[in-house]
Amino acid sequence: MSKSKTGAASPDESRSHDHLASARRTLELEIDGLKQMAASLDGPFSDAVELLAAVRGEDGDGQRRAGRVVVTGMGKSGHVGRKIAATLASTGTPAQFVHPGEASHGDLGMITPDDAILALSWSGESAELTSIITFAKRFSIPLIGITSVDTSALGQAATVPLVLPRAEEACPNGLAPTTSTTMQLALGDALAIALLERQGFTASDFRVFHPGGKLGAMLRHVREIMHAGASLPLADQSMPMSQALIIMSEKSFGCIGITDEKGALAGIITDGDLRRHMGENLLTKTAGEVMTPAPKSIPPSMLASEALNILNDKKITSLFVVDADKPVGLVHIHDFLRAGVM
Repeated sequence: MSKSKTGAASPDESRSHDHLASARRTLELEIDGLKQMAASLDGPFSDAVELLAAVRGEDGDGQRRAGRVVVTGMGKSGHVGRKIAATLASTGTPAQFVHPGEASHGDLGMITPDDAILALSWSGESAELTSIITFAKRFSIPLIGITSVDTSALGQAATVPLVLPRAEEACPNGLAPTTSTTMQLALGDALAIALLERQGFTASDFRVFHPGGKLGAMLRHVREIMHAGASLPLADQSMPMSQALIIMSEKSFGCIGITDEKGALAGIITDGDLRRHMGENLLTKTAGEVMTPAPKSIPPSMLASEALNILNDKKITSLFVVDADKPVGLVHIHDFLRAGVM
């Protein structure tokens, strides 16, 4: 650190200190806003979750509804709304964003009576929302309003108003949406996760909407990446080690699974086992005499990410995949690399 001859901090250090103080103040104000919002959540939040869940439920006549959540908002609220719509759609609740400025120019046709509308406006008085609010009333479309003013046009028109606390904006002028948009975003996440949990949305369901990239790879099942059939290195317990070693070398996995008389996985022989039994009589022993019994195994239905955690935790490079006690596959650490799980 450079200091002046008087020992005072240099201008660069002072600026850095000011920047950090500003950042911490911003974060603390936004955290405070989130705490206020969490403390203020009550019955209407649950009502909103049930209303949104109903767009894919049954109506009063027992007919299955195929609606969506239509998210809308203007300005920064609109940007937040797009993210909320994306989060809902990726977690099992069909959703789309409709720009309020385009709604009165034909995009109202994207909204159907089976849908529910989630509208965001901090003031609740965004003029661009008027056409959507009017449309919702005309066709009895449920409307959830996220606003900070319950007496606003949006707050009064909403079927379920979700009123945010008037927390202090992080902007020193109180103008730029900061704390307010953070609360909107977090409330959208809260709604999406509550819906996910209500619907019993699983990791397998999640993968349906996230097949690509590292996330999709992590959600693949072991059966999709394992070696099976003739590629498996297997021997029975009575096989001489002279033959078992040939199989182990041919399959090139650095291990061989040992089965009992019923075909169940009874043990495993690894390179480490060979070193421990190295001696003049190794080749005269049977596989059952050399194997490590009751090896760790996994089911084919296990997620690839879980299997990788086991490999890392046990500090091993291979795992046999077992179904009804019988070996049906094998996964090696290299398979996870190829699948993009690591």
